[in-house]
Amino acid sequence: MLIGFIGSGKIAQALIKGFTSAGICRVESILASAPKEDYTNHYKTRDIGCRTTYENKDVLKHSDIVILAVKPPIVPQVLADISSFVTPKHLMISIAAGIKSNSIEKLLPEQSKVVRVMPNTPVLIKQGASVFSLGRNAQKSDGDVVKKLFESVGICDQVPENLIDACTALSGSGPAYTYMFLEAMADAGVLQGLSRELSYNLAAHTLIGAAKMVLETKKHPAGLKDDVCSPSGCTINAMYSLEKNGFRTVLMDAVGVATEVARKDEQ
Repeated sequence: MLIGFIGSGKIAQALIKGFTSAGICRVESILASAPKEDYTNHYKTRDIGCRTTYENKDVLKHSDIVILAVKPPIVPQVLADISSFVTPKHLMISIAAGIKSNSIEKLLPEQSKVVRVMPNTPVLIKQGASVFSLGRNAQKSDGDVVKKLFESVGICDQVPENLIDACTALSGSGPAYTYMFLEAMADAGVLQGLSRELSYNLAAHTLIGAAKMVLETKKHPAGLKDDVCSPSGCTINAMYSLEKNGFRTVLMDAVGVATEVARKDEQ
């Protein structure tokens, strides 16, 4: 595959590493663009082994698959810059949060193929959770390509575009909720006399282990929770405290708020 990136920040660099380590393409066949003043990302991308350019149009000339990896506010400017170079052969993949497929399609030639992807930051360590939706002209085969690409850095599932905002709130924003939960668990350990280093280590590995139990056993989380809760034991008493203080409601409300903000900000 001839793959190009418009934008070469951390997520783009992570995707390049994932695609090439999975054998999807050779790193030398990837071209990434960034502004001249963005020295850091130019150097970091070159260190990975792929080529860089200052001109977005060069990416279109070089690539069959073009990944828009720029901040949402500058997407219209970028699309205006490249529109005349986009052809029906190009598969345009946008990872810009909050930009609808039809908003992108309006700024490109009529037959342009667009796929919208919502990854999350753990793609940086190949543990991402991504979803995608097909634009008006994109075909199932295009979705298959996107799935193959993003499964090289985690999991990837197709969803209708009207669910992208909920996915953004759950998996896109989700790492932040998890970091807050992990930090609180570690603080609790420190409060009880554990060292900060030990508390963070125990909390992080507990979250990893619990998540893997859900994925690998296929058991309902409630059943796994019950397995830990002995009658009158410390865990069931802790569960009571969490329920009394609205732990689940707070999390569900947080995802709901994030979904509404995503919907409101969507362009």
